Order: sequence, then structure tokens, then C-alpha cells
Amino acid sequence: MGLHNGTKERILEAALDVFARDGYAGTNIKDIAESVGLVKSAFYRHFQSKEEIWNAVFEMTSVYYSEHFGSAEHLEHVPQSTAELYEMTMRMVNFTVHDEKIVKMRKLLNTEQFRDERVRRLASWYFLEDTKAIFEKVFSAMMEKGILKRANVDFLAFSFTAPITALIHLCDREPDLIPQTLVRIENYVNDFIRQNAAQ
Repeated sequence: MGLHNGTKERILEAALDVFARDGYAGTNIKDIAESVGLVKSAFYRHFQSKEEIWNAVFEMTSVYYSEHFGSAEHLEHVPQSTAELYEMTMRMVNFTVHDEKIVKMRKLLNTEQFRDERVRRLASWYFLEDTKAIFEKVFSAMMEKGILKRANVDFLAFSFTAPITALIHLCDREPDLIPQTLVRIENYVNDFIRQNAAQ
């Protein structure tokens, strides 16, 4: 009797849980296999090594993140007003703070970035470059439309995203502070918009 089609996806979800909890070095294939009710021989029908499943976890979460959060290459919508900019930003923040898969991936990146050069590069992309690149495109388009004041787009995007990223990390460290921290982010976004909206 064959394994159902969702087995590979269940393995990846379980692997993300175990890697986020125990790190790469602290995880073995037996742990992952047992967490989805498989013997090792059945596991090996899907993945040949810990490194292979490690790579697949990063691929899965990167695709998931781009589909739900967005990317500079595939902007679905450029805000047509400062109100839309606020709504877009808070949608992205709430997704980032509350989506369990993304929270686990962020924890994994935070702990493994000091042990794995590829993870370090991915952490820099995820925590800084990708979000900054999205808002560079957004702000540039909004300046062209006369919604935002003209400014150095690179600096403006960095100065917008860096404090929000820092507060999202605070949510990870202090889950009890999430409601207050989201209010701080909302206030920051509103203040940024007030300062940068075209007159």
C-alpha cells in the first residue's frame, strides 16, 4: 500500500518544527521520521539525507513567504494612497508576526545564521534586503504619482523597514508583548506616512 501524496509535505512541516526547536546539528532523521509516524526506510523514499531535507525546508518556506508576503520581483499592487500604504504594511506585519510557519523559519534563521554561511546570507536577505527592496519599489512608484515626497528611495526604504523588523524580532522574543508591539508598529507607520506624504 503506497504512501499518500501529502507525506512529503508532512515531512517538510515536521522537519521545520524539529529544526526550529533543535537546530540542524541537534536534529537527526529518526526524529523527523518519528514525528510523522514513519520508519526510517519509509522516510528515505522521500529524502536521502538530512542535508536534502534541510534544503527542501528552505525552498518550501521561501516559496511560501514570497506567495504570502510578496517580493520586489512580483509586486501585486502599488498603493494608490497613503491609506493603502498603511493597510499593505500592516497586512505584511500581521502575516509576519502571526503565521506559524514564518515564525518558525525566523527562529531557525536566527539560531543557525552563526553556524551556516548559506543561512547567514538567507537571514540577511529575509531580515533586511528583501523587505527593503519591496518598499524601494513601492516608494518610488508612490513618489512618481505624487503621493509621497521625493527623497532618496534607498535610505527611505531602509529607514522605514529597519525599525519594523526590530519590533518584529521583539515579538519573537517577548510573545506576551505582541499586542503592545503591534500598536507601536502602527503608530510608527502612521508617523512615517505623516512625515513623508506629499503636501
